Amino acid sequence: MERQVQLAEVLMARDARAQRQRELLAEFGLPLVSFCMNIAGPVKNGPAIRRGFAEGLAQLQEALRGARMEVAHREQVNAPAGCEALLAVRGDARALKRICVELEDEDALGRLFDLDVISPSGEKLDREQFGLPPRPCLVCGLPGKGCASRRTHSVAELQARTRAILRDYFSARDAERIAAQALRALLYEVCATPKPGLVDRANRGSHADMDIFTFVDSAAALLPYLRRAVALGQETAGEEASETFRRLRREGLRAEREMFDATRGVNTHKGAIFSLGTACAAAGRLWTVERPFAEAEAILAECSRMSAEAVEGDLSAIRSGEADTAGQRLYRELGLRGIRGELADGLPSVADVALPALREALSRGATLERAGCYALLRLIARVGDTNLHARGGAGGQRWAAEAAAKLTDGGRIPGEAELQALDAEFIARNLSPGGCADLLAIAYFLRFLEGGA
Repeated sequence: MERQVQLAEVLMARDARAQRQRELLAEFGLPLVSFCMNIAGPVKNGPAIRRGFAEGLAQLQEALRGARMEVAHREQVNAPAGCEALLAVRGDARALKRICVELEDEDALGRLFDLDVISPSGEKLDREQFGLPPRPCLVCGLPGKGCASRRTHSVAELQARTRAILRDYFSARDAERIAAQALRALLYEVCATPKPGLVDRANRGSHADMDIFTFVDSAAALLPYLRRAVALGQETAGEEASETFRRLRREGLRAEREMFDATRGVNTHKGAIFSLGTACAAAGRLWTVERPFAEAEAILAECSRMSAEAVEGDLSAIRSGEADTAGQRLYRELGLRGIRGELADGLPSVADVALPALREALSRGATLERAGCYALLRLIARVGDTNLHARGGAGGQRWAAEAAAKLTDGGRIPGEAELQALDAEFIARNLSPGGCADLLAIAYFLRFLEGGA
């Protein structure tokens, strides 16, 4: 439908709208709101324009509800010549015009709204009747009618400004929505119960220094970072993917400080800052007004493009230097690349294990909580978790994998009692699959984005 229209089509649509307005006035005897989009040029419809129109219509209906004005009738047209809506409203026409003017003047997006109000007698109410100045020009801000009559600005200028308005409005809004889903994923991961060896609603797992409230405090402290990660991805989408990752790492260090401040020095989400933060930035890099929520597979591939070069540099430094952390020692001794390797490879444990398991369990009627527990077990069964290695060595890792595989053999979703029993065994062995927990959070995040956030 994103095609160029001829002037004749625009004029025909205008005539049809006027005729329909007359019919609705005769049928309902109520004031009408006629809503279109101010779109310059021959392309009057497209995904971004439709999104702006849908937002304007939602704002209008919300304002009418707030003013206690009932919509007696509503109809919409989605045509190449543009999006249109006609609403017959129970209320005073002048009060209705004031509402529409406020929406047109509220922000830059409102400048694209064309909200006409027609009284029951058929009179079109103008801004001048309320002592208001004419609407400003989309490009320069001067009175718009003067610019239009003199054709001061080219169609290309007007189109560029329209695209910028739509992008700026929805990029900020969608960054908030994506970050909110990342926060939601962190909370679902910690709240899913029972999880073997991990903090959940039932107990501390194999961790004496933290509980569920430590994780809640940490997750709340990380929300600004998650927002920054998405916005950084949007801002650097035109640059090399490695540049996004380089700048994200600086933000990640700041986020670690915020986490430690919130938890009084307890490491709850250091791995998630690295991995989920990268996924958020990847989602930001892939964001467009038309497709605000990229597919999971595309986000995972972007994670690889962003991180592969830097990860190889990290691993090279570890090979030639001293190993200061448990993860670094495991890489030097056993070749376990941990979450670094996962990211560089495009998070295959999420793509091939966690996300399919989550989707599968949900398709079979499991709740998000139970599906998450199932996906976690599938991860434990198949992923070399450096946390398990650090706590239990190769023997502990092998035992945990076999136990998880046994409970999910043949795709069976284990019951709560079985999960509780496995949790007790993990705790007794002081095992904690923290790396798998971070991967589960990413799987939750991608699943939430699949639902349109």
